[in-house]
Amino acid sequence: MKTLIQSPTDPAFVQDPYPFYAAAQAAGQLHRWQDYGMVAAFGHSAVHMLLRDRRFGREVPQELRTEAPAHLAPFLAAEAHSMLDAEPPRHTRLRKLVMRAFTSRGIAALEPGIRDLCHQLIDAFPDRPFDLLDAYCTQVPVIAICRLLGVPEDMAPQLLDWSHRMVAMYQAARTGATEHAAAQASQEFTDFLRGYIEERRSDPREDLITRLIAAEEEGDALSTDELIGTCILLLNAGHEATVHSLGNGVKTMLQQGWQPDWLAPEGIEGLVEEILRFDPPLHMFTRYAYEEAEVFGHTFRRGDQVALLLGAANRDPKALDDPHRFDPARPPKVNKSFGGGLHFCVGAPLARLEMQIALPVLFERCPGLKLAAAPEYSNTYHFHGLTRLIVTRT
Repeated sequence: MKTLIQSPTDPAFVQDPYPFYAAAQAAGQLHRWQDYGMVAAFGHSAVHMLLRDRRFGREVPQELRTEAPAHLAPFLAAEAHSMLDAEPPRHTRLRKLVMRAFTSRGIAALEPGIRDLCHQLIDAFPDRPFDLLDAYCTQVPVIAICRLLGVPEDMAPQLLDWSHRMVAMYQAARTGATEHAAAQASQEFTDFLRGYIEERRSDPREDLITRLIAAEEEGDALSTDELIGTCILLLNAGHEATVHSLGNGVKTMLQQGWQPDWLAPEGIEGLVEEILRFDPPLHMFTRYAYEEAEVFGHTFRRGDQVALLLGAANRDPKALDDPHRFDPARPPKVNKSFGGGLHFCVGAPLARLEMQIALPVLFERCPGLKLAAAPEYSNTYHFHGLTRLIVTRT
């Protein structure tokens, strides 16, 4: 197995990680990524298999758990009840209860409101160059999540602030200041949700929080801490990924010279899948080995971590012809952007719906949309999204 050296904060890598992925794939499925101190899966076959292999999981093995620094207690308390880092039977129970509330019918009911929201946001676009991330790509998913949860829309800026500070914990450029900010945000977010959930218990509404409170499976229900963890996960994962997906997608469409047929009803699903494959918002997802396991010639020991490189898997030439070409007409057979297996993203249908609405409305209303400055990616790997997207409407 080769050892690869590539800083995830190197400016050239941040702006374009795909050459590094391609060189790694040419040499094999698995390599040791020295900067992370773990084996990384670069090939589509390895990533696909590891996402589904029950010998690997998200939960930290018991013997590897250590006492966390006191200043991180609020952040870790919020994360402790997230199904993202749970394994069966805990994950099975949480996901079943959440899916009883997070229904396809409930998601579909958001469609008219999302469409109206897109038009309202575009009505407010200025005539001068402006940042489409702030004006549109961020607003659509965060307001949609507010509406889904039943949280007042005027809370959106505060929710965004809490979310950004918490999600920053997962980036390679994390610092001590990042940790303190995340802990403070976690405490404030938790305190808000605890009070809001109690309000909903006594005043039920037609929203997801009310449905989560009511969700039962053979007499079992979510605890208040589990409700809080679920709401935080849905907001943080639900809007961060869609913001980046929309931003990366608009950037790609403008650079590639978008075609009207991409946005037609029969083409929009293919466009969204290709955007997600070509330049996904999340490039790395990690797992722990729970037992000795041989994968593509490498033996993992219990407790070993492995990095699944979703962004690399999506462009593996062994799985897809001409993977570096953007082609919305191609069959969406290798898209790993929402993960896979039992941790497949719960919010994938909502993210797809938001993109399938927001992109056609944007380009129908603003057919002359153009880049007004060179887009730059943020130094936030393993997330992959833009710092801003400056455009003009003319």
